[in-house]
Amino acid sequence: MSRLNQYFLMSLLALLTVCTAQAQPYPNKPIRLLVGFAPGGAADYVARNVSVPLGQALGQPIVVENKPGAGSSIAAEQVAKSAPDGYTILIASPSSISVNPALSQKLGYRPSDFVPISKITSSPVVIAVNPNTGIFSVKDLIAKAKQNPGGLNYATSGNGSAPHLAAALFSQVADIKMTHIPFRGGSLAIQSVIAGDTQLTFGTPPSVLPMIQAGRLRGIAISSKERSPLAPNLQGMREAGLPDYAIEFWYGVFVPAGTPPEIIQKLYEATQAAMKQPNVKAALAREGTDVSVSSSPAQFAKFLVEDEKFWVKLVKTAEVSVD
Repeated sequence: MSRLNQYFLMSLLALLTVCTAQAQPYPNKPIRLLVGFAPGGAADYVARNVSVPLGQALGQPIVVENKPGAGSSIAAEQVAKSAPDGYTILIASPSSISVNPALSQKLGYRPSDFVPISKITSSPVVIAVNPNTGIFSVKDLIAKAKQNPGGLNYATSGNGSAPHLAAALFSQVADIKMTHIPFRGGSLAIQSVIAGDTQLTFGTPPSVLPMIQAGRLRGIAISSKERSPLAPNLQGMREAGLPDYAIEFWYGVFVPAGTPPEIIQKLYEATQAAMKQPNVKAALAREGTDVSVSSSPAQFAKFLVEDEKFWVKLVKTAEVSVD
């Protein structure tokens, strides 16, 4: 066989390989799942617990990638600008989808750059303090903050994060002033409270509850109205003496706008299958997180419209900024 014929045959085989790969149904290669916060926080914990069963449902591995920074906007922007082919997906909270766009017009993405797949979890925020603060209750916290306005430093997973907004609303309802110290992830914020560099945190349950159980932090309440079976030893806000305060946050799955409907549906069905796994529900429950899934991508989109109104109003009334 001549070299020309060999070259022609090799080119033909390569072309056939490409065409065959393209003709294979989605998905036919690993899928990237981007997380906008550092390892060790709630978003990372949820992503890593969901990734294996999600990959099993899709028949391809899910590769979790942490892209922390800018209140989760770095990860969101990267997904928004990715090819709409179902191979780059985002796990996001209200921070990425509603809060950050309300805080800044300079973002490299807008909420319309995403298609929602499904909500997957919901949970309250945990209020926890350094054990040496002398704070044992919400009433103690409010009293101490009023004695020294701005003197208490609270740590969160970043500007515009759900814990930041939860603390801002708490300060508004309790009529107190505290100083916000943002970090690039929940685990870093928690470490600052343990070290005594900050005095308290409004943190996500996966970040905070293990440290409370280990005695390194003192939990004083959760941000839901009533006690939760996921954290039965912590008072709800009604019992804690601040019945007008309550807030919860969620995580959901998103893909870039323009993703084909058939891929959206396949991701939705795989997400439903993953979240129904008993081991996933049990693992999330251990860390104070509820499984909460949407009935369809359309229902999740409808939910987001109303949810955005709450977060945007909070940003404005609590005078939250990224500065």
